[in-house]
Amino acid sequence: MPTVGQAALYAQGESVSRGVSRSEALAQSGQPAATQAPKRTAAPQADKQPGTTASKPPASIQVAAPAPEQIITSLKVTATGYTAGIESTGKTSKHPEYGITYSGVKVRRDKNAVSTIAADPKVLPLGSILYIPDYGYAVVADTGSAIKGRKIDLYFATTKQVYKEWGKKTVVVQVIKRGNGKCTESMLKSLGRAIQAYNAVPQYLLDEII
Repeated sequence: MPTVGQAALYAQGESVSRGVSRSEALAQSGQPAATQAPKRTAAPQADKQPGTTASKPPASIQVAAPAPEQIITSLKVTATGYTAGIESTGKTSKHPEYGITYSGVKVRRDKNAVSTIAADPKVLPLGSILYIPDYGYAVVADTGSAIKGRKIDLYFATTKQVYKEWGKKTVVVQVIKRGNGKCTESMLKSLGRAIQAYNAVPQYLLDEII
């Protein structure tokens, strides 16, 4: 199955090569942009970098950041946003693989549970669980030809949300589980239910989920 990030993009009727990140391609198209729960900790602030795209503050994220002892590592990454639509993937809603990630699960965005993102599997294997400031908990479920090294692509339901809630940012993400190369619907459902119940990811689930 082709990856979401490898499909041709279409802007104003002309094909655009897939050599840029999904949110940059959107810009080119001219579209508008019994275990206790872990203790709350302050999420790290994103570093302000010259040339980053300005965006409005996103709606407040209700989930708590992971406990310090849960964090395997922190990574400074460039984070962009994408949708399942033709502007990002070249697919319409009638395409049989519309909204399907490289791992086979459907894209999802739930700031109060878990969302799916794309990353370089050499850096963050499929199934890796991250906490992303201003976005929430996410699982690496997808890849992309332009998503290499320390770059990640965050899924949003609409292009309007991409521009209003994100744009392009440099952020420090916290990795709390390194994936084994797989991401399944059952994993996402279990993780989402636990986050909604505990307001964070309980340690017992991290020990069992992969």
